[in-house]
Amino acid sequence: MNAHVIVNALAGGFRKHPRWIERVRAACGTEARLHVTRSIQELRSAAEAIRGADADWVALCGGDGSHMAGATCLAEVYGDVPMPALLLAIGGNAGTVARNFNRERLDPARHVARAIQVSNERGMMPFLRRATLRVADSTGSSRVGFIFGTGLIAAFFKEFYARGGGGYPEASRMIARIFAGSFVDGQLARTVLSPMPCRLTVDGERHPSEAFTLIASAVVRDLGMHMLVTHRAGEDPARPHVVASSIGVRDCGQQFWRILAGRSLVGQGSVDACAREFSVDFPAGAGAYVLDGDLICADRVEVRGGPELKIIAV
Repeated sequence: MNAHVIVNALAGGFRKHPRWIERVRAACGTEARLHVTRSIQELRSAAEAIRGADADWVALCGGDGSHMAGATCLAEVYGDVPMPALLLAIGGNAGTVARNFNRERLDPARHVARAIQVSNERGMMPFLRRATLRVADSTGSSRVGFIFGTGLIAAFFKEFYARGGGGYPEASRMIARIFAGSFVDGQLARTVLSPMPCRLTVDGERHPSEAFTLIASAVVRDLGMHMLVTHRAGEDPARPHVVASSIGVRDCGQQFWRILAGRSLVGQGSVDACAREFSVDFPAGAGAYVLDGDLICADRVEVRGGPELKIIAV
């Protein structure tokens, strides 16, 4: 089969393990064409080459942001033409989206090698159809992604990246501090959990709240470390699950167990629905939102269902 592999050489895993690129190259052998990218321009060139070659399947090797960027570039290049099936191989610090889709966590070289083996043995690549988000904002950008969030999610990532990142270990330590601090009004808890001024409109209906602790939408249930915030994700590919809450800092800790159990948030004014579209406006100027781990600033952001992808799970 006509297989291609895209590696984001700047993804966390490949920066930590430079030899991974050569290991992926060896796994490709003569069975797949390797594209090593270090910029959006190089990624787009790879996407154009893949369409020109009429690829059957493509492996995206990197973190959540790499997978989002790869899906976005391929969607732009293919337009209305059906895209090839995608394998999301984890080469970043977390790989939250890929963990939801894949059967087990493998390093990128082993994952690519397994996919090639399955493709050769079966003469075809098995895949599942999965929904995406289409996220457009006031800067003029439009992306295809999987996990959107603002409020505490944006505040969390600001703090997380300010501390140097570090994947799940650092994130786990921060979450533990935030959870404990929510009961005693700790500084980190206040920084992350204080409601963010913004306006939310869901399917044309404006929410009365002027600030939100959390607004999240995703096409996967687990947003990392078993945080089942979007527990209805994937229920309707055309209507992503959106969750919003404007509760205060002290009340957030009491919701933690509901999130782990995959239950709806409680509290007056909470939103828990599948919606065709929603928008968030930041009245104080450029606000911050997160899409698949990338922290982005804009005055306004609109979210709706994106293109359905063929996702390989091997």
